Amino acid sequence: MKTVLTREEALALLKKYNKEPFHILHGLTVEGAMRWYAKELGYGEEEDFWGIVGLLHDIDFELYPEEHCKKAPELLREGGAEEELIHAVCSHGYGLVTDIKPEHTMEKVLFAADELTGLIGAAARMRPSKSVMDMEVQSLKKKFKDKRFAAGCSRDVIRDGAEMLGWSLEELMEKTILAMRSCEERINKEMENQEKEN
Repeated sequence: MKTVLTREEALALLKKYNKEPFHILHGLTVEGAMRWYAKELGYGEEEDFWGIVGLLHDIDFELYPEEHCKKAPELLREGGAEEELIHAVCSHGYGLVTDIKPEHTMEKVLFAADELTGLIGAAARMRPSKSVMDMEVQSLKKKFKDKRFAAGCSRDVIRDGAEMLGWSLEELMEKTILAMRSCEERINKEMENQEKEN
């Protein structure tokens, strides 16, 4: 699975349609998590592809929230993305905004981890450390059960994603915390540089 887009091209494409730091941060976070998962699950040679899918999965969300995952193919094709990447990006909206089912392990991971990274990120911001480095599964589970906390993060999607992968909810949470720990420092630096650019 060779990716056509380089990481630099993918990041430029993301920034072309996304100006909000929050959306760029989310793209970088999901990219970092997907890279960790690729290595963890034995797809190390596909790490770049998994990462770029993560980086671009919400490419259309800022400008076209009503057409999320429907506008993405057009934007991605214009940017030079291959069909495999487009399918993967669109599949993360399965059951919500598209009927494109996640087939490949990578698509299932994206489906499961996308919402969960949002929940973990919100929980991390509430901590004194503002970090995932000292977050434990137990405290995340409490936040997960509190429907008012990060209400925009769909608990059903996270549960369905774990089931799709054949994992328990705890396993998905534990892995995704580790995935986010693996890239937190790098992302913080990248966001600082982003602020300087603007």
